[in-house]
Amino acid sequence: MSNPFIVRKAAVLGAGVMGAQIAAHLVNANIETLLFELSAESGNPDANVLKAINRLNKQDPSPLSVIDRASCIEPANYEQHLEKLGECDLVIEAITERLELKSELYEKVAPYLNNQAILASNTSGLSINQLAAAVPEALRPRFCGIHFFNPPRYMYLVELIPGKQSDQGVLDALESFLVTSLGKGVIHAKDTPNFVANRVGVFSMLATMHHARQFGLNFGLVDKLTGRLIGRPKSATFRTADLVGLDVLTHVVQTMQNSLTEDPWHAHYAVPDWLQRLVNQGALGQKSGKGVYQKQGKEIHVLNPDTDTYQLAQNEVDSEIEALLKQKDPVARFVALHDHPHPQARFLWAIHRDLFHYCAVHLESIAHNARDLDLAIRWGFGWQRGPFEIWQAAGWNTLAGWIAADIAAGKAMAATPLPAWVQVVGQSAAQGVHAQEGSYAPVANNLQPRSQLPVYRRQLFPDRLVGEERVYGETILETDALRMWHTGDQIAIVSFKTKKHTIDNLVLQGMQQVITEAERHFRALVIWQTEPPFSLGANLQKAAEKPKTEVSQAPLAPPAPPSAFDLFIRKFKKSAQSTILQAARSLDMADKLMAGKLAEVEVMIAHFQQISQQLRYSMIPTVAAVDNMALGGGCEFVMHCDRAVATLETYIGLVEAGVGLLPAGGGCKEFALRAARNAIDGDPFLYLKHYFQTVAMAQLAKSAEHAKALHYLQPADVVVMNRLELLHIAKAQALALAETGYRPPLRPREIVVAGATGAATIKSNMVNLLEGGFISEHDYLIGSKIAHVMCGGDIVAGSRVDEEWLLKLERTAFIELLATEKTQDRIAHTLKTGKPLRN
Repeated sequence: MSNPFIVRKAAVLGAGVMGAQIAAHLVNANIETLLFELSAESGNPDANVLKAINRLNKQDPSPLSVIDRASCIEPANYEQHLEKLGECDLVIEAITERLELKSELYEKVAPYLNNQAILASNTSGLSINQLAAAVPEALRPRFCGIHFFNPPRYMYLVELIPGKQSDQGVLDALESFLVTSLGKGVIHAKDTPNFVANRVGVFSMLATMHHARQFGLNFGLVDKLTGRLIGRPKSATFRTADLVGLDVLTHVVQTMQNSLTEDPWHAHYAVPDWLQRLVNQGALGQKSGKGVYQKQGKEIHVLNPDTDTYQLAQNEVDSEIEALLKQKDPVARFVALHDHPHPQARFLWAIHRDLFHYCAVHLESIAHNARDLDLAIRWGFGWQRGPFEIWQAAGWNTLAGWIAADIAAGKAMAATPLPAWVQVVGQSAAQGVHAQEGSYAPVANNLQPRSQLPVYRRQLFPDRLVGEERVYGETILETDALRMWHTGDQIAIVSFKTKKHTIDNLVLQGMQQVITEAERHFRALVIWQTEPPFSLGANLQKAAEKPKTEVSQAPLAPPAPPSAFDLFIRKFKKSAQSTILQAARSLDMADKLMAGKLAEVEVMIAHFQQISQQLRYSMIPTVAAVDNMALGGGCEFVMHCDRAVATLETYIGLVEAGVGLLPAGGGCKEFALRAARNAIDGDPFLYLKHYFQTVAMAQLAKSAEHAKALHYLQPADVVVMNRLELLHIAKAQALALAETGYRPPLRPREIVVAGATGAATIKSNMVNLLEGGFISEHDYLIGSKIAHVMCGGDIVAGSRVDEEWLLKLERTAFIELLATEKTQDRIAHTLKTGKPLRN
């Protein structure tokens, strides 16, 4: 099969939880998709599949980039529509995890597939070679496993599992498609039970459960110890089990128990009694409302496995243990952990020791190299570092000695010694499995470099492993707040150095230098951050301060932006609340600002507007490469660039209204300008009322496609499926603009505004909301200020103004709101409690 593999149409067989969501992600990627399900026993034969498609619209977080994508999934059933499979280039089977059912389905569908189509199973652990036995001989080269993780939209990992007869060209083409078109991180797994991520991840959960009982720790405390404190998701162990489903976890464990009878850890592949009792009772976790955790009123209770009763979760970590876990030096951290006598420390050492031991023994049989194992756990379970990375960073040889001693003393979960290669890599220059030239592959007994497939050339800076060094190009200029650099071409790149990439005076001063330098010596400028988020907006605490020499940081560190895994475990309504908190923190007002320094704030805002305008009217094209969050001022920078290139998982919004303010970095002006340009009949109000709603409600886009629907992004802006390809594509867009003989847009001299009449219409609608108790008086004031600015002020409808007129209105309204006691109360309350205040 020649590259590239073009998927004009795809089909998913099975409309269960995974099948329907895989179909959703295919249409997220603009791929025509058929979704098959069994025919309904009566009525419309497609009733079952239609029900599954309708469920997609109700799930939160949504598997769809925008809700109307559900209508793009074509319903089908096996009785009427099998001939449609002939139109499909890719067919993904995602039915129940039973070998005989899958085999029967392959026999049914195989005659209808075209002679180029790939058939893949989304099995989470069944043998690909056993499944291939039910596939016709001619189809086996085009059959393999592609295991998506749940939920498919948000989880980055896909495991690619070949059968003995799978064609390498087919696998390469499929991998390229998965990486670029679906935005996935692909690792190659061997055909062993539960493959790589689930094999290692579920063992880690079993080891944690085992040692929790051994050391007498309650489950709530265990989750506190095995979450963010050790670089894992907040859901940690038992909450993750509830979220995945206790029945699903039990099934995976039983697969390991039945299939791995010769495994040294086989005795531990057992469902704990307390877990089996929960499953027998139908307490399956979050989906049933009860599992390891149960919400009773407003309180969260956790299971006591000794009494099968629930009690308030106790998760107090010992202060000494918490302090040692927060040490930045991983070597010192593990030395302290290993030597500390406290049960919590002994527990943490035990779960790490057994995990490292397990990975070392099984690496050769389940994965091709240490890199694939580590990335599988990072991408599939949301860990900051994979098991081998943690081991190497903490001192490979020291830990290997401790592990060997514990095995000899009978303290480990299995008596099998560490394999000989552990000592070999310990004697290497890297003193571990990862080095700049590659990662250890036990079968070949060498370091295996990263894949050389052409698709990976698009990833200029792939996820870095411990042992790999990264140099972000050649520096052009650098300040305390930002760095301007290039990679040997004519595209300048600027990256912020502030906390969460907030924008303060130092950033603004640096951006002025950057734009000037880029115009003199480069063909285009790209704003790209070396890590997410893009920017949490303006940091006004620095507004009244004189420039300092130290690196500028936000006064209070906002919570980490949501990773794909976080979005899996949090509903968007909670994420929206967090967004308001982030907005408040990025708009934190120091006491002196509240005490009369508003003039300095206005100067800073004017400077901000100036930089936004310079991005818009630069003599070279400007491109914003956006990933994760772009809030407030970060969103305004994006809106003023010539082009935005955004990952699908971009959450962008002008959220200032949530803390009692309005966008003043050109955001209101930009929406007024766009409304005027879109108004073919000369009346901008039709468009403006929708833009007003977006700003006044502090709407946060839940994807890049949603950002287009909210008009934060423009139709010409580009959506990227794979975050690691973002910079490559942004540079390509910048160069394409430069190649056109780029000239900046002409400054609009006459912007038609809706005027006082438009603002009055908006206010009258808000009056109804105010009288109905849906908004407060201060909400009304904020909305009125936004309407006043976006409609051009107290002038006649149809009047023509310029951009500076609108920017002046922005500055004035922002300061007026900031001076109000209620806005100050909102900011202070949100910073203190993490929740928005309605006053």
